[in-house]
Amino acid sequence: LAMAGELECFDDALRDIPAEKQAEVKRILYGAPVEVVPLTPDAERLSTTHNFEAKAFRFPKAALEGGRRPRVVRVGLIQNSIARPTTDPVSEQYEGIEAKISHMVHAAGAMGVNILCLQEAWHMPFAFCTREKHPWCEFAVDAIDSRPFKFLSEMARTHNMVIISPILERDSIHGNTLWNTAVVIGNNGNYIGKHRKNHIPRIGDFNESTYYMEGNTGHPVFETVFGRLAINICYGRHHPLNWQAFALNGAEIVFNPSATVGALSEPMWGIEARNAAIANSCFTCAINRVGTEHFPNEFTSGDGKKAHHDFGHFYGSSYTTAPNATRTPSLSRTRDGLLVSEVDLNLCRQVQDKWSFPMTARYDMYAEFLTQYAELDYKPQIIRDPSLDARTEQQKGCEIICIATLVERETQNTHMHSLRIPLCTFPVELTGSNPVRCVERLVEPKLR
Repeated sequence: LAMAGELECFDDALRDIPAEKQAEVKRILYGAPVEVVPLTPDAERLSTTHNFEAKAFRFPKAALEGGRRPRVVRVGLIQNSIARPTTDPVSEQYEGIEAKISHMVHAAGAMGVNILCLQEAWHMPFAFCTREKHPWCEFAVDAIDSRPFKFLSEMARTHNMVIISPILERDSIHGNTLWNTAVVIGNNGNYIGKHRKNHIPRIGDFNESTYYMEGNTGHPVFETVFGRLAINICYGRHHPLNWQAFALNGAEIVFNPSATVGALSEPMWGIEARNAAIANSCFTCAINRVGTEHFPNEFTSGDGKKAHHDFGHFYGSSYTTAPNATRTPSLSRTRDGLLVSEVDLNLCRQVQDKWSFPMTARYDMYAEFLTQYAELDYKPQIIRDPSLDARTEQQKGCEIICIATLVERETQNTHMHSLRIPLCTFPVELTGSNPVRCVERLVEPKLR
C-alpha cells in the first residue's frame, strides 16, 4: 500500500469539529445516527492478527408492522489491496489475494454476515490501465469452474452466507470472450447466477474496453433466502437509470463493487450511492479497492502527461446507505477492511409509503420522452426567448455599420482591386455564400 501523505479516513477529520457541533454536522452528512456494533472476539482477533480494519454498525430499525415480521439481515463489504507484486507469476498473485481474503471472510462469518460482497475484480490487480493483454488476461476465469468460485463456494457453505464474487470472466463457450462479471453464490455454496457490467468507462487510465465490452445480462435481481439483491458494477454508479432499473426489478439491496482512484472520482464517491438509495428506496453498498498498484511497464493516460507505472491511489472508503438517507461511516482510505451493516429490509417499503416516489415517478411520461430521444430525428424541446431574435437583428445592424465604416476607411485612396479587408471580418449572416459580392455592394457607391 502507498500510504505516504494519504488521509487515513474522511470520518476521522470530523473529530476536529467542536464537540457541540459534531452531532449536527453528522446528522446533515449521514442522516440519523447508526449504532456501533461490538466486534465478536473471533472477528477482533482476525482483524488484529491479519492487520485489517473491521467496523460494524446497526441501522435504526424499521417500524414494527402487523402483517410482516422484521427482516433484519447483516451485510458485509470487503475492500482489499493486492498481496504480491504485479511482476510475480499470476498463480502466486492470486494465491496471495485468496489467503488475505480468507481471513476477512471468516471475520464476516464470525460477525454473522448474511450477504457478503467483494470488490470489483477482487482476484487480480486492476491491470486494465496498462492496455497489455499479457499476462493480465491469464487472470480471467470461468464463472463456475474456477478457483475463485470453489474458494468462495466453500466459504458460503461454511458460514451460511450469500457471497457476491466480482471477477474477470472468461466465456469459453463463446470464443473465450472476456466480461467484467459478478457471480452470486448461494448460502449452500450453489451457483445462483451472474451479472455482467452494463457501463464501461472510457476516461483517464480506465482502458477497460481494451479487454471487455458492455454486458448483455440486463438488470437481474437475485432472490435469495436473505432478500433480493442486485449488483451495479463500478462505472454503472454514474448512470442513475442503471440504479433505477435494478430497483424497478425489485432489488432491496444494490451492491456497487468498484475500483476507482482519488484523483478522478473521490468527490463523487460519498454522494452517488447515497443518492441512489434515496431515489430508489433501497439499501446501497459502495465497495472500493484500496492501495496503489505498480506495474512493470510504463503507460500513458492520453493527456499529454508523462508515462507512469501506477493507476493512482484506490481510496477504499466503502460504506452502506439506507433508503431514508442514513449511512454508515466509511472504511479507511488506506487499509484493508471489513464493514458490517445490520439492516431491516422492511424499511424499503416504508420509505416508499412515506415519500411516494414510485407513485409520483411519472414513468409513462419519461418512457415516452426517452423513446423520442432515442430516435435519430429527435429535436430538443427548447422554447426560445423572442427577444434573443430581436437582439440578433440589432447586432446585425451594428455589424453592417461597422463594416461600412471599415470599407469607407479602406477605400478613400484605393481602387477595388487593391482593397485589403480580411473576409473573416464579415459575419456569415451578412456574407452568405459570396463574401466578395458583399464587399462590392458596400464599396461600389464610394468608387463612383
